[in-house]
Amino acid sequence: MIRLTREVRFAINGPADPQLGGRATNGYAGFPALVGFGPWMSLQVTLSGPLDPVSNYLINIKQIDTTVRELAIPRIAEAVLDGRTTPPQLMARLDAALAAWPPLMLEELKLNLSPFTSLSIRAPERPMMRLSQTFEFSATHRLHNPKATDAENRHIFGKCNNPHGHGHNYEVQVTLLGEPDATGLLIEIPEFERIVAATVIDRFDHKNLNVEVPEFRELIPTVENIAMTTYRLLKPKFAKKSAKLASVTVWETPKTWCEYSEE
Repeated sequence: MIRLTREVRFAINGPADPQLGGRATNGYAGFPALVGFGPWMSLQVTLSGPLDPVSNYLINIKQIDTTVRELAIPRIAEAVLDGRTTPPQLMARLDAALAAWPPLMLEELKLNLSPFTSLSIRAPERPMMRLSQTFEFSATHRLHNPKATDAENRHIFGKCNNPHGHGHNYEVQVTLLGEPDATGLLIEIPEFERIVAATVIDRFDHKNLNVEVPEFRELIPTVENIAMTTYRLLKPKFAKKSAKLASVTVWETPKTWCEYSEE
């Protein structure tokens, strides 16, 4: 299976932005370009299917850009400016508008509302949607297995076995999955943030994970175990919500991260 993802970045300037009738001048930073103050977003389109035998493309990415600018951006602008459409309702409209790519299949549509908040629809999960929000905390830890010798620990963990520990600025992405409720929402984002902050961020932030967090007194606080523990702390908090916990991803550094789910 070949999957191709194209991200189209854009600003919302008005219901009929004259830039959309012209040639893109800076697709990297976003087109239409921002005029004054306004929202800046991006839409990721993931397609799958057979390669074209002549070009060996799945699809020409310019076709994705054109389709998004013609069919998606005006709908997004209308929703943003009328103030009555919820983001999940908008996603359902975008999914319907962008559904047809014969002979290709629309695998996923992801709207980045900000660098830290996104909504997505995946083909096998329709009509459910995913809502992702990113958080951060700073903490110290030591990677050490008390069942191994000091020499074995130094061999396995290297500098991360420093007896005095070391720290990271962790990023945590929490993803929920569900259908919009009667109000058109999966969950109010401030409520989402309060749950994660009270359950995980306040618990871990500026702590020595090995010493001050009970979950890691018997569990080595690797990035894998931090992701798993975060998931298991959060899962019951969303059990009675319309959107359930789908996954947790923890970045230990910009180059190292781990996703955990129980799907």
